[in-house]
Amino acid sequence: MPRQVRAVVVDPAAPGRLTIKPVELRDPDRDEVAIRVTAISLNRGETRRAIQQAEPGWRPGWDFVGVVETAAADGSGPGTDARVVGILPSEAWAERVNCRTHAIAALPNSVGDAEAATLPVAGLTALHALRQGGLLLGRKVLVDGASGGVGHFACQLAAAAGAQVWGHVRRREYCATVAEWCGERVVLSRELAAAKPNGPFWLILDSLGGSALGAALGMLQPGGTCVTFGVSESPQATFESREFFAAGGVRLYGLTLFHELMSVERAGAGLTLLAELVARKKLRPQVAVEASWTEIETVAHQLIDRQFAGKAVLHVD
Repeated sequence: MPRQVRAVVVDPAAPGRLTIKPVELRDPDRDEVAIRVTAISLNRGETRRAIQQAEPGWRPGWDFVGVVETAAADGSGPGTDARVVGILPSEAWAERVNCRTHAIAALPNSVGDAEAATLPVAGLTALHALRQGGLLLGRKVLVDGASGGVGHFACQLAAAAGAQVWGHVRRREYCATVAEWCGERVVLSRELAAAKPNGPFWLILDSLGGSALGAALGMLQPGGTCVTFGVSESPQATFESREFFAAGGVRLYGLTLFHELMSVERAGAGLTLLAELVARKKLRPQVAVEASWTEIETVAHQLIDRQFAGKAVLHVD
């Protein structure tokens, strides 16, 4: 029988359009585990939709960490009391959720809730984007928005794969942190085109769109790839088509995470890898804000206003 739990809900009457209200949670399906959520992570896309566009009653939320209360009836996935990290298409910002076992991963004891909560959307996006470059050993990789949620994972993962990584930032206060991930290869400029003297690049990861995407398409080496997965600067871009195709064999790949998780690899596999890398200190999530989920309105607006770099994690009290 459905039971009542608390969850974050879009409410236009609330000061920040987000509030915590009672909702109904159905019984889990046979391939789902029932999870008591302990922490959630905010991503800019879902947060912007919730604050600016979503209909009343919509329940946001992709990233969560929690403890399995009821194992899946079909025998798949972690057992009762296992700590897990997972991803849902929506409605993860709640004190309890049901999640299919292919979308969760058991957590090593050494990985804390805050670290783990950052991994699903940002970590998996970085992982799938980098895989479009194939073997990265010795290759030149450029990451724009390097101080952001996806960017900071992408820089570290590319470096771990043996790439020469350049991180692009627009604010000087982020240079030192990004330099640590990129071996001092930092491009500080409003325009991504400032990275061109360091190229051409085998792989460019673009989360900005606009002028950054236009510049990226002119900085690829023969056979190189630009992966685009965001439009935080602009959804429209212009580029020099001759400069793009004349390099030879280059390509532009549009990445949507949930498509990748359905057609390429289930989330659980990537989350297992990312959690193991965190446990081995090979990957360090950048948690900029930690707070109670009762502060969802404040933290959500801080995220949209870019008042911090890295990830925001809220603990479910």
